[in-house]
This record gives sequence, C-alpha cells and structure tokens, in this order.
Amino acid sequence: MGAKVTMYTTGVCPYCNMAERLLQSKGVAEIEKIRVDLEPEQRAEMMEKTGRRTVPQIYIGETHVGGFDDLSALDRAGELEPLLRG
Repeated sequence: MGAKVTMYTTGVCPYCNMAERLLQSKGVAEIEKIRVDLEPEQRAEMMEKTGRRTVPQIYIGETHVGGFDDLSALDRAGELEPLLRG
C-alpha cells in the first residue's frame, strides 16, 4: 500500500483501536499516531485542520477521511483500498 496514514488519537479510544484494526486488515503496516491527549497543541491543530474535536481523525495521504464511521463507510463503498494504494 502506498499512501501514508496519519491518525490523531488518544491513549484510551475504542474507535481509534477499531480504525487501526480496519486499516491493518487492509494491509496498512504503519500508522503515524499523533497523541492529542499528550500534546494539547496537536488537538488545537487537529481541530483547526479538520473542524472536528473528536478522535480518531484519519488522514490517508493528504485526504482527510474523518473518524472511524467515515473510514468504515469508505470501506463499505469500496473506496478505501484505492485511497490506500495512493
């Protein structure tokens, strides 16, 4: 898989874990995690970039996918794997 995956996350976040498992099941070996609970300035940056305050916020390459529900919907629509390939 080609596209870089970045996920804004916290230490305790069931939806982050579900998103990570879904991505791994699609062959994503590495997810860059940005911990907004450890770095409050990262949460501010995430909210500015995405307009959302909840985690996870997932980027595939430069594309803001959204949260777990958005990721899951992309997968059901058959659009996740092409995005991951870049």
